[in-house]
Amino acid sequence: MNNSKSFSIKDLAIGIYDGPHATPPDSIDGPIFLSIDNVTDEGRLDMSEVKHISERDFPKWTKRVIPQKDDIVFSYEATLHRYAILQDGFRGCLGRRMALVRPNQEKIFPRFLHYYFLSRKWRSVIEANIISGATVNRIPIKKFPYFKVSIPALQSQKNIADLITPYDDLIDTNRRRIKLLEESARLLFREWFVYFRFPGHEKVKIVDGMPEGWKKENLIKIGYLNYGKALVEETREEGDVKVYGSSGAVGVHSKPLVEGPGIIVGRKGNVGAIHWVNDSYWPIDTVYYIKKEQSNLFLYLSLKVIGFSNTDASVPGLNRDYAHNKTILVPTKDLLDKFLHQANEIYSMIKVLSIQNQKLAQARDLLLPRLMSGAIEV
Repeated sequence: MNNSKSFSIKDLAIGIYDGPHATPPDSIDGPIFLSIDNVTDEGRLDMSEVKHISERDFPKWTKRVIPQKDDIVFSYEATLHRYAILQDGFRGCLGRRMALVRPNQEKIFPRFLHYYFLSRKWRSVIEANIISGATVNRIPIKKFPYFKVSIPALQSQKNIADLITPYDDLIDTNRRRIKLLEESARLLFREWFVYFRFPGHEKVKIVDGMPEGWKKENLIKIGYLNYGKALVEETREEGDVKVYGSSGAVGVHSKPLVEGPGIIVGRKGNVGAIHWVNDSYWPIDTVYYIKKEQSNLFLYLSLKVIGFSNTDASVPGLNRDYAHNKTILVPTKDLLDKFLHQANEIYSMIKVLSIQNQKLAQARDLLLPRLMSGAIEV
């Protein structure tokens, strides 16, 4: 960057804090226990699935720091390169393997520092300091405050952030629209197939607890679970094919293993998680997948409703025989076709918004390093 100066992180921060090295008891509600899974590779908070901490335990787990607006949270162990900036209204504590930087706003603009942490230049700093352990990689958190950043004057920082922020705002707007569309499909499914308030339900008899003409099928007959295939990060080739693990997309590769669309079921890690994939993809060995020929949105939403759980306390994972024996309530073909017509229309809109977000992210990611380097004058 033109006229940039080099500083240590500690020179730009009011404080740098790591989270607790333990996990509090689960709570049904209360403040958020912020985990690595709540921070995406793209630098956003994902609160679709959160763990809570009780109000009683909250003071104990925030003795060192209470996260606040404009703090930048990051992962320092296991899954690295995850950064997000906290917005107004967040109330929670740091989870395991999480830390935060509280920027000194007289020296650095918080959103600029967040973008800097997402840059290739910063990523190379982290890569050069990773400690490879027997089970996980980590950043030496005690050395983190001494890592260097190169920044321009405060007003230039703000100008750069102001140019990039509209991209992220539009991406976030599209994400909210996607969530609403997903919720509408879920509610439609429940109305028809859980509460039996489908079109023409008034004229259909209920026999043995289900509408006449419907049947129960074991999952193995309508959605066979295939094993994914290992693809470690070091062997992945540059491309735009998404690689899926039990927590969702975990990277990209040059070629798919499976033709989409398809359904993914978490086998290890995030056991029982269900994901719908529109395009061809690569499922790794922590998941099962259902082939294109059997995958549809009715089965996907059915699996979301019935749910799966860990079947072995000693070796956490989803047993395939147990999963295959799960019962799915299947409606008549006519009703199924009507539902799929509506659900497919909803997910077509979701796909359009997802493609828009992909293009916005690509444009932002092309612009950001040029602004950071000074190749584009602000």
